[in-house]
Amino acid sequence: MTTSFLGSALRGTFFFVFGLWWSVRYPLKYLRRKANAESQPSYGVQRAEVFEGAVKAFFALAGILVEQFIPAGPHLQLYNPKTHSWTDLTHWHYTTMYLFFLLSGIVDASHASLKLPLGLDRLSLSVALFVEGLLFYYHDYNDGALDHHLHSLLAMAIFVGALCALLEVFIRDHIILETIRTSSFLLQGSWLWQIGFVLFPPWGGPGWDQTDRNNFIFLTMCFCWHYAGALAVLAANSAASRCCNESCQLKFGDIDVELDCGMCIRKGNKSSSSALLPESPLDDK
Repeated sequence: MTTSFLGSALRGTFFFVFGLWWSVRYPLKYLRRKANAESQPSYGVQRAEVFEGAVKAFFALAGILVEQFIPAGPHLQLYNPKTHSWTDLTHWHYTTMYLFFLLSGIVDASHASLKLPLGLDRLSLSVALFVEGLLFYYHDYNDGALDHHLHSLLAMAIFVGALCALLEVFIRDHIILETIRTSSFLLQGSWLWQIGFVLFPPWGGPGWDQTDRNNFIFLTMCFCWHYAGALAVLAANSAASRCCNESCQLKFGDIDVELDCGMCIRKGNKSSSSALLPESPLDDK
């Protein structure tokens, strides 16, 4: 299904960047919620979700435009009446995938301002992932057995993320579900890069032998290594988040780590306003 190394790498980068972002954001949110025992999300968390949704929508829209309007793209033409055939269905597959992520991004960005039902943002993400997995799983790989195997492994990671997002509709802010979903995005991102190297080597030449069974065995093992790498990234970023949170507390006392700007902020008990630390000497008098 992948049409080029660059296309696979760009899609992989999209998922890997979101995985990296979540691998820092969710541990910080969990530590702050655990310390403050707040049941309502702070203004900083809401702003982070709006920012996240806007970025997701932007990249998805850019993906749609690229798939449709590159020189070899279908230019919004699905059926060619002259040849009586479908037009570039591979590009339409990716356009469909990006469309659902665009809708997910719009829901994320407008969830707080429009006071949408709680869980609708996770539901839209789950639907986008299910659609992505469906498109990858049922695509015609033209008897490319290794190509089909690579994307079947990818579909496993996609459906795991979709299932976690669906469970989050009913179990909100569960750190284990958020961690599994984050690991699935990191795995998707790195594996799409791996697919590009296997099928379309950037240095030129043919891809890997589609009939060599040893390639199947090695790449299945390699998929497990990719997941181990994703877990290592999660562990490292979680440890860094914990150290950052504890460092801020040691320096400034009763603080919050705002997720949208990474600044240590003291939140007053009786006031909704926040002051940047350190405080002025007048505040201690």
